[in-house]
Amino acid sequence: MQKEISIKLKPNEALNDTIIKEYLAKIIGKSINDISGFYKTKQSIDARSRQQIWINLSLQTFINEPFHQREIDKINFKEVHHSNKKIIIVGAGPAGLFAALKLLEQGIQPIILERGKDVRARRKDLAILNKEGIINGESNYCFGEGGAGTYSDGKLYTRSNKRGSINRILNLFVQFGAEEKILYEAHPHIGTNKLPNIITAMRECIIEHGGIFLFEKKVTDFIIEDDIIKGVTTADKDSIKADAVILATGHSARDIFELLYSKKILIESKPFALGVRVEHPQTLIDSIQYHCAIRDENLPPSSYNLVEQVNGKGVFSFCMCPGGIIAPAATQPNELVVNGWSPSKRNNRFANSGIVVSVDEKDAWKEIKTYKSQLASYNQNNPLLLMHFQQMVEQKSFIAGGGKFVAPAQRMVDFCNQKFSSSLPDCSYLPGIHSTNLQTVLPDFIYKNLQEGFKSFGKKIKNYYTNDAVIVATESRTSSPVRIPRDSETLQHLQIKNLYPCGEGAGYAGGIVSAAMDGDKVATIIAQQILKTIKSNQFNHQIFYSLSSKAIIHFLLKYSF
Repeated sequence: MQKEISIKLKPNEALNDTIIKEYLAKIIGKSINDISGFYKTKQSIDARSRQQIWINLSLQTFINEPFHQREIDKINFKEVHHSNKKIIIVGAGPAGLFAALKLLEQGIQPIILERGKDVRARRKDLAILNKEGIINGESNYCFGEGGAGTYSDGKLYTRSNKRGSINRILNLFVQFGAEEKILYEAHPHIGTNKLPNIITAMRECIIEHGGIFLFEKKVTDFIIEDDIIKGVTTADKDSIKADAVILATGHSARDIFELLYSKKILIESKPFALGVRVEHPQTLIDSIQYHCAIRDENLPPSSYNLVEQVNGKGVFSFCMCPGGIIAPAATQPNELVVNGWSPSKRNNRFANSGIVVSVDEKDAWKEIKTYKSQLASYNQNNPLLLMHFQQMVEQKSFIAGGGKFVAPAQRMVDFCNQKFSSSLPDCSYLPGIHSTNLQTVLPDFIYKNLQEGFKSFGKKIKNYYTNDAVIVATESRTSSPVRIPRDSETLQHLQIKNLYPCGEGAGYAGGIVSAAMDGDKVATIIAQQILKTIKSNQFNHQIFYSLSSKAIIHFLLKYSF
């Protein structure tokens, strides 16, 4: 017999299989020898009590029958070397990669065009950025194989409630080398040190089965005839044709948004969030969350999730990285963006998180109209308004840091009291930080709302509001500031047929898993459409060859064959 049983254990007990079996036997009224085995289906930490932290487990328990390890639903991919159906995928982030895997599963050849480099070559460019302050505009924390998530943490948590799709995505990660624990942890995490090997395994699978993978292949134009996309043109003047194009370029591909706008292809501005990255000592966050002086060695480094309404706007934590590092995430010179990541063990001595404020068109317009002399063609309805607002703040931050991606920074209490920080604490940000009054960097409404937000968070969590915390500007690439509208059923662009906007860059995802789910969904729709067309053509041919010669002529005139 098999039964799913939920139990609550102390942290040290949750790591001991014998103790777990004893609890299971007691719950079902059997001997421990009757428990042949178990595996975890859910695991979470309950740290609400100051007296005792609990680990909540759900266990698939085998009682008086042979134990079988968890079965991973492995996907079988088809050979597509000679497929006559080809789909271009622009971008090799999670949306693009999982779209390609779905197409392989359906027997359709994906052609992936990635502007950046593979994960290994990309790592060298990141090292140069961190050590020398020199950025490669096509190979950085945002651009390159695996997208922004590969070298910016690898968190697999999503708020989506489409559990079936989430399970598929997580199972595929395991199939390509991720640890099985991501299948049951409440907040699964792979880690920046492990993701590159998994991404490489996906690429090798795609190529092995006949998919085409091209690096340093930047798309610069679309081939469109009668509002139907036929293919793309690349920076090296190649023209590549296909049956459809999946646009999965990520939230930082501003040149793609500019291209769409210049070709009068429908896009629209999308509210996003902008703010700063805050770093505390991890020991401090552990003491706050676990109510202890020293974290139990059986517990992972702790995280937090904060949200507050300030002046009618959301101020909230974003991409919290326990045991993490702050990284430079700009995509071109003279712009400063920071993001966070954690290795799989989350064993760095700092904890960092974005703390951001929601931004809409009205907010951006109040700021950007000051620059109207430089942006004479702008008006409040320009779909690139929020993108250029985002860019302006990043440029201001770069100048304030003094160059080479050194980041402007300030202690938290000093920030809230409008006081210059005469010294700054140690910080994980490798290019370095420079003491700055961040009021001169951030838009006024962002600055004031963050001030109130930090004070409110300090009331919610004792000791969070402290000058031991350092604020680093600017966290601005939280999501895409542009949406590419698509039909809710066919997922095609509302204006251009066979163009499929996809993932975070198109405004339909927020993070690795949701982007992967969207890529999978778009590819599923494309495969269904292709299969429908093939069946329709087969049916028409069957009718055609069953007709008399007179009827064939009528058929040709009617269906324009």
